[in-house]
Amino acid sequence: MAEAKAGWRCTEFWLSTAATLVGLVMASGVLPEQTDNLWVRLIGGVVAVLAALGYTASRAKVKSAE
Repeated sequence: MAEAKAGWRCTEFWLSTAATLVGLVMASGVLPEQTDNLWVRLIGGVVAVLAALGYTASRAKVKSAE
C-alpha cells in the first residue's frame, strides 16, 4: 500500500483551509455589511467548525487505512 502524503500536500487540506477562512471571516463580522446580521455570523461559525471537523475525519480515515 502506498504511503499517505503529508497533510498539507493534500487537496482536502487546502479546500478545508479555504472553507474555514471564509467561515471565520463571516463569523467575525469583519465585512461591514455583515456586522448586523446574526444569521450570517452564525452560519459562518458553523461552516468553519464543519470544515475543520471534516478535514480531521478525512485525515483520520487516511491514517487508519495506512
